[in-house]
Amino acid sequence: MMTAGLMIEQGRIAGGVWEAMVTGSDKAPVIEVLHEGRTVEGVEVRPVTGKAGRFALRVPIPAWALNEGVQTFLVQSGGVALAQFTLVAGQPLDEDIRAELSLLRAELDLLKRAFQRHVREG
Repeated sequence: MMTAGLMIEQGRIAGGVWEAMVTGSDKAPVIEVLHEGRTVEGVEVRPVTGKAGRFALRVPIPAWALNEGVQTFLVQSGGVALAQFTLVAGQPLDEDIRAELSLLRAELDLLKRAFQRHVREG
């Protein structure tokens, strides 16, 4: 997924950590990850040795976010959504529409906060 010059690629979950590559910047970008409006702590962005403009992104999935149902995490930089990842836990879902609804809620929350920030600053 690509936005604002930054690109997120190769996202995967392994050992309770979502990992991806970030490109499109000469210096390490500031990345924030949100789940239901709450900031996920411990996000790491590190340069990849020998590969200019490539950064390894590691997002530990916190225990407080592991709940029944669909959990959507929004990855952003400077208030711009770059990617998202979703976890599904518990009873099998009847429809995948729940995952889409969860993503829409996360993106709406991001837009709401950006609009409120704009109103406060303007």
